Amino acid sequence: MQHIRLGDIEKHFWLTRSVARCIGVSLSEAMATGQLTPQGYAELVTRCRASGCSEKCAQWLAARQRRADTAPEFCANSESLNKLT
Repeated sequence: MQHIRLGDIEKHFWLTRSVARCIGVSLSEAMATGQLTPQGYAELVTRCRASGCSEKCAQWLAARQRRADTAPEFCANSESLNKLT
Protein backbone atom coordinates (compact mmCIF):
# COMPACT_ATOMS: atom_id res chain seq x y z
CA MET A 1 0.00 0.00 0.00
CA GLN A 2 1.41 3.37 -1.04
CA HIS A 3 1.26 6.20 1.48
CA ILE A 4 0.70 9.74 0.26
CA ARG A 5 2.21 12.50 2.36
CA LEU A 6 -0.47 15.09 3.00
CA GLY A 7 0.36 18.78 3.14
CA ASP A 8 -0.40 21.09 6.06
CA ILE A 9 -4.15 21.05 6.70
CA GLU A 10 -4.44 24.76 7.48
CA LYS A 11 -2.55 25.81 4.37
CA HIS A 12 -4.68 23.62 2.12
CA PHE A 13 -7.90 24.65 3.85
CA TRP A 14 -7.11 28.26 2.89
CA LEU A 15 -5.94 27.36 -0.63
CA THR A 16 -9.20 25.48 -1.24
CA ARG A 17 -11.30 28.37 0.11
CA SER A 18 -9.29 30.92 -1.86
CA VAL A 19 -9.62 29.13 -5.20
CA ALA A 20 -13.35 28.75 -4.57
CA ARG A 21 -13.67 32.43 -3.71
CA CYS A 22 -11.80 33.40 -6.91
CA ILE A 23 -14.46 31.65 -8.97
CA GLY A 24 -17.30 33.18 -6.97
CA VAL A 25 -18.04 30.22 -4.69
CA SER A 26 -18.52 30.52 -0.94
CA LEU A 27 -17.94 27.07 0.52
CA SER A 28 -19.70 28.12 3.73
CA GLU A 29 -22.74 29.19 1.73
CA ALA A 30 -22.61 25.97 -0.33
CA MET A 31 -22.77 24.00 2.92
CA ALA A 32 -25.58 26.20 4.30
CA THR A 33 -27.67 25.58 1.16
CA GLY A 34 -26.95 21.85 1.06
CA GLN A 35 -24.84 21.95 -2.13
CA LEU A 36 -21.85 20.72 -0.14
CA THR A 37 -21.81 18.42 2.87
CA PRO A 38 -19.30 18.75 5.70
CA GLN A 39 -17.77 15.47 4.52
CA GLY A 40 -17.59 16.83 0.97
CA TYR A 41 -15.81 19.92 2.27
CA ALA A 42 -13.32 17.75 4.17
CA GLU A 43 -12.75 15.71 1.00
CA LEU A 44 -11.96 18.89 -0.96
CA VAL A 45 -9.32 19.90 1.58
CA THR A 46 -7.86 16.38 1.76
CA ARG A 47 -7.70 16.15 -2.05
CA CYS A 48 -5.87 19.49 -2.08
CA ARG A 49 -3.48 18.26 0.61
CA ALA A 50 -2.61 15.18 -1.48
CA SER A 51 -2.32 16.92 -4.85
CA GLY A 52 1.18 18.38 -4.68
CA CYS A 53 0.27 21.51 -6.64
CA SER A 54 0.18 24.06 -3.82
CA GLU A 55 3.04 26.11 -5.28
CA LYS A 56 1.28 26.38 -8.66
CA CYS A 57 -1.94 27.17 -6.84
CA ALA A 58 -0.36 29.95 -4.78
CA GLN A 59 1.07 31.48 -7.97
CA TRP A 60 -2.33 31.26 -9.69
CA LEU A 61 -4.00 32.95 -6.72
CA ALA A 62 -1.34 35.68 -6.57
CA ALA A 63 -1.89 36.47 -10.26
CA ARG A 64 -5.67 36.96 -9.87
CA GLN A 65 -6.62 40.53 -10.68
CA ARG A 66 -10.29 39.69 -11.08
CA ARG A 67 -12.72 36.82 -10.68
CA ALA A 68 -11.87 33.71 -12.68
CA ASP A 69 -14.53 31.86 -14.68
CA THR A 70 -13.29 28.44 -13.57
CA ALA A 71 -10.81 26.84 -11.23
CA PRO A 72 -7.41 26.18 -12.85
CA GLU A 73 -7.14 22.88 -14.72
CA PHE A 74 -4.22 21.69 -12.57
CA CYS A 75 -6.36 22.00 -9.43
CA ALA A 76 -7.28 18.61 -7.98
CA ASN A 77 -10.66 20.10 -7.02
CA SER A 78 -11.39 21.97 -10.25
CA GLU A 79 -14.25 19.71 -11.33
CA SER A 80 -15.91 19.76 -7.90
CA LEU A 81 -15.48 23.51 -7.42
CA ASN A 82 -16.67 24.34 -10.94
CA LYS A 83 -19.88 22.38 -10.27
CA LEU A 84 -20.63 24.73 -7.34
CA THR A 85 -20.64 27.87 -9.51
